[in-house]
Amino acid sequence: MRSSGAGNVPTLRGDELLATVPGLADLADIEPIDWGLVPASHLTFAQVLEIGEILARELGRPDIDGAVVVQGTDVIEETAFAWDLLPLPPKPVVVVGAMRSASEPGYDGPANLRRALVAAADPALASQGVVVAMAGEVYAADDVRKTNSHALDTFQSPNVGCLGRVTDAGVTLDRSRTPIRLPRIPAAAALPVPMLTVVLDDPPAIATDPAGLVVAAAGGGNTPPAYLELARALIARSIPVMLTTRCPSGEVLPGYAFPGGSTEWWEAGAIFSGTLASLKARVLLALGLGSGLEFRGLATLCEAWNGGMRAPDS
Repeated sequence: MRSSGAGNVPTLRGDELLATVPGLADLADIEPIDWGLVPASHLTFAQVLEIGEILARELGRPDIDGAVVVQGTDVIEETAFAWDLLPLPPKPVVVVGAMRSASEPGYDGPANLRRALVAAADPALASQGVVVAMAGEVYAADDVRKTNSHALDTFQSPNVGCLGRVTDAGVTLDRSRTPIRLPRIPAAAALPVPMLTVVLDDPPAIATDPAGLVVAAAGGGNTPPAYLELARALIARSIPVMLTTRCPSGEVLPGYAFPGGSTEWWEAGAIFSGTLASLKARVLLALGLGSGLEFRGLATLCEAWNGGMRAPDS
């Protein structure tokens, strides 16, 4: 991004971004693909899936070792997880951005991009799914969160910690992961999937016919009774409802039996997201339903994050 006088707007194309980073020819042979100059906050599921198809096509080439996606940081925690869910070839995919614009002192874009390219060329990430590389650290797409609106080290993994670090020498992994993949790349996301966040003294309201619903409950999975009544009506129509927490980390668990309590949600047949945050739970519902998964299949995926749903005969 560069300043237009009134504020920052996206202007740098692929070649211009690469030109900000000296010595790239010593790191890798790079093929830039200019997809567009869309502010991250404007992205749609259709556009995210279009980029996913490009990733699948290009990574399928035997001469391509990995991919870097450069975007604004506003919705990286959603887009990176969306691509992480797609059945892409087992090669590194690194999502990167900058917290300062090219017109600001201390522009972090060149350093972030250089390290992202190093990471994408490192076979250590080939089996780790999509990652976000920012400020020298590497984060798994399923747990990365933007925790501060402007800090350079805004990206964190509050549940399991960062995956590792990247320097010019390569990637050092602190742990490994197995990405959870959908059976196919959906032609489209199933929408709408509204997200209700429990707040003090506010009744729930959603579209009449949602494809699914995410409820970000208070604490360990508790809501006012009206939220559960709304969810029960949807579940009775086989519309998936996923329960998560509005807390920055942790998970929802059965344990409270008052009306709207987490045990009531479990007994009602809601899908518990485990440690999967509410924004990512919505991505999973929209793309999972779009790929043909139903209630039980979605719940099975959530078991990877210690979630799931009540067994039919329990």
